[in-house]
Amino acid sequence: MALPVRSLKFWLLLVLATLLVAGALRWWWGPAVPVVRVQRAALTQTVVATGRMMTPQRVLVGNVVVGTVAQVLAREGDAVRAGQVLATLHAEEQRAVLAQAQATLSEAQARVAQLQTQTGPVAEEGVRKAQANLRSARDAHTRTQRLATQGFFSQSALEEADRALKAAQADHEVALAQALANRPQGAEQMLAHARLEQARAGVALASARVAQTAIRASADGTILRRLVEAGDVVALGRQMFELLVTGETQVSVLVDEKNLAFLSPGQTARIAADAFTDRPIAAQVFWIAPLVDALRGTVEVRLRVTEPATFLKPDMTVSAEMIVGQQSDALVLPALAVRDITSTTPWVLTVRDGRAVRVPVKLGLRGEGHLEIVSGLSEGDAVISIASNIQSGSRVRVQHTP
Repeated sequence: MALPVRSLKFWLLLVLATLLVAGALRWWWGPAVPVVRVQRAALTQTVVATGRMMTPQRVLVGNVVVGTVAQVLAREGDAVRAGQVLATLHAEEQRAVLAQAQATLSEAQARVAQLQTQTGPVAEEGVRKAQANLRSARDAHTRTQRLATQGFFSQSALEEADRALKAAQADHEVALAQALANRPQGAEQMLAHARLEQARAGVALASARVAQTAIRASADGTILRRLVEAGDVVALGRQMFELLVTGETQVSVLVDEKNLAFLSPGQTARIAADAFTDRPIAAQVFWIAPLVDALRGTVEVRLRVTEPATFLKPDMTVSAEMIVGQQSDALVLPALAVRDITSTTPWVLTVRDGRAVRVPVKLGLRGEGHLEIVSGLSEGDAVISIASNIQSGSRVRVQHTP
């Protein structure tokens, strides 16, 4: 059954009026836009960089004497202790030199003992005899001189007594000189003790040469490379082993210079090796390079691994996430709602009294996908996303989203 023409016109006019009213209301209230709310939440700012594992020290263990390798007692991967023998050289010549030095030492010791028990006492006895002979010669000379004056002895007898006295004096001086030389501070004693010390030094040197034929680890560590085999002839200073010294494990990463202001020693971090991404370990920043690499625009940062991690290997590639700021109760806003975020004057569009209003904000911590609002907004404020093509001052309606 067809509607009357008058009824049809009525319904058309009604629909048209409804559309006009809806359009007017839409113009008056503005379009509905999705918004995000400023909330309070914990926020952590991190700086992420990649680098490599560092070893505290690598030592090249070599020989200090020329020789032929007799035995190799360590191989790659062996854990060794300081002083442990890693290899030995043939030492026949060094042992022969040591035996010769020990014989020289025995001779010097015997010479000192001889001076103390024989030569010295004999020299002192010679002084006593020379003193007695000198007294006898003086008495004889005095008596002969007196009798010659009285006419009982001739002049030749007096001359003979004078010669005997001079000879006794000379013998006394010689005996005294010999005794002084053999006394503790005398020349013979000092020479003998000097030769004894020289012989002892010779034994020590020869013993050191023998000891140097045993190649020992200079510190606790792990053998990285073995560079010799038994039978090799090694020259002076030949590198025989490369030793990774046991110690503090470190990480070196290159950080973009724009993040330099956020870094400081003592900050905590987590590192993960590319080969073991499921096994992160704790670390701590302890050194920041004083210079920036001009070609790369990076600065080197070193971290100290604070947890033992035997699976980490030298030069292994790692990623480090350094915690440079934390706030347990911050005003937080998604980064996609802040405009001109990299400039010195960031701002947002908020909904106030049905209009989009431009509001400058001050940013604090920058977390993963979220930012801390230090000033400019309050908790619960509605902020329009950058994706919405809305101009400041436009009328808008808040689109309610779950």
